Amino acid sequence: MARDSQAALVALNRFGFGARGGASGDVLNAASDPRGFVKAELGRPNRVLLEVPGLQSTPALGKAVFDYQFEIQQARDAAKSAAPPAAGEGASPRPEAKGQRRNLSLNGIAMEMAPKEPQAKPAENPGAMAPAEAMQPNAPKPAPQPLNIIQKTFRAEALARLQRAVIVDGGFAERLVVFWSNHFCISANKGGPARMWAGSFEREAIRPHVLGRFADMLKAVEQHPAMLFFLDNQQSLGPDSRAGKNRNRGLNENLAREILELHTLGVGGGYSQDDVTSLANVITGWTYAGRLGQLGAPGTFVFNANAHQPGAQRVMGKVYDAEGVAQGEAVLADIARHPSTAKFIAGKFARHFVSDDPPQALVARLADVFTKTDGDLKALALALVDSDEAWSAPLTKIRSPYEFLVAAGRLLAQIPNNPNLYLAGLRALGQPLWSPAGPNGFPDTNAAWLAPEGMKLRLDISTQIASRLAEGVDPRDLLELAAANTASVETRRTVERAESRQQALALLLMSPEFQRR
Repeated sequence: MARDSQAALVALNRFGFGARGGASGDVLNAASDPRGFVKAELGRPNRVLLEVPGLQSTPALGKAVFDYQFEIQQARDAAKSAAPPAAGEGASPRPEAKGQRRNLSLNGIAMEMAPKEPQAKPAENPGAMAPAEAMQPNAPKPAPQPLNIIQKTFRAEALARLQRAVIVDGGFAERLVVFWSNHFCISANKGGPARMWAGSFEREAIRPHVLGRFADMLKAVEQHPAMLFFLDNQQSLGPDSRAGKNRNRGLNENLAREILELHTLGVGGGYSQDDVTSLANVITGWTYAGRLGQLGAPGTFVFNANAHQPGAQRVMGKVYDAEGVAQGEAVLADIARHPSTAKFIAGKFARHFVSDDPPQALVARLADVFTKTDGDLKALALALVDSDEAWSAPLTKIRSPYEFLVAAGRLLAQIPNNPNLYLAGLRALGQPLWSPAGPNGFPDTNAAWLAPEGMKLRLDISTQIASRLAEGVDPRDLLELAAANTASVETRRTVERAESRQQALALLLMSPEFQRR
């Protein structure tokens, strides 16, 4: 049974988000056929898609955000024209007072907002100090601030993703979505359109291709308005294009550089600065239609021939003739099949699922599968599940903040109905949803998440979770779900000897068996 339990935990934790509480039977189901349990999700490709009523397409969201921003700008212009003249020549407005450094206590975390998110209800933070005016018996209550369209959309997309992760059987398909979404990341902090499109980008450019071909995902990602906006390709003009000659603006290499360095070949993948510049020329004109819809429906990918650099371009030793948008698509198709891409993707894939320093034999085998199947990502995932290394390597990878919070929700059978606490916890732990600090995404190594301050915050969050939910569960039973008979003597003793059920649950959530995968 011990051996079956160990394999079951690998199936649930290494490949998924951990066992669910309640009567799910996840541990028993995984123990009966661990590899089959993981592979079962890959046989249901439609389960990867996220089709939730109310979630809109990128063009619909684009029109909404463009109209919203236009209205805001009109209101600002009107207010500015109606404002009295400044007190003196050269007078500048008084800068807004910067907020104090956020309180990293648990109650503070529970009330923290994601960027531009509304605050949680006071009932969710009973220990918070009430404002002085609110303590007066007849003081009027401040009217709740309505959510704008950007906030509403981001929250709805976040909630749909979180709910899927918490309720899904094992979680391997969702883990693949998270992996590829981080590989081809954008940041919702870029601005209104990026925040509006963060969820639809994942739904439209990532999910349909998670079990498909890498080349198809690459094309969908690079032509999605969210990626074009994030890396400023809509501002890139070919130097010799009609628009480039008429405007004081030129080539922007951001997207081209990240395609080669982060999305395909990787650092040291054999490309040069000349290749970056050539690819940037190739994809000039790749943009999205704006509010007025002059090039197409607002929020859709369009090719602007007036911004495209004319003529053939040489990328990675191959010359590509001038064929409009097809020129760039041809380059993407070729670099998707490049040996450096296979090696780079295989290394990241094994590092994410197995260990920070994955066995080189496994990486080579995955790269070979990637090459021989023309980038079949389902075949890549199956090759990982079929590898002995993925099952024999110890569970030493620490869960990322997202994996930690989702695993806690699953173990406690808590389906999210409000994304605020998750969004706040992710921000506090350094992994704000869809908002990495740069185009290289969130880090995927233990060193990134094992800092003392980060672990202290995990303890605070675990304590807050336990304070709300401990009375309805038995931590000893949850330990059996989380670790079965593989739990160490120290962990069992710690949970059993806790001074209270609340303390026992918090310690369980911080145990090595729960924190690592």
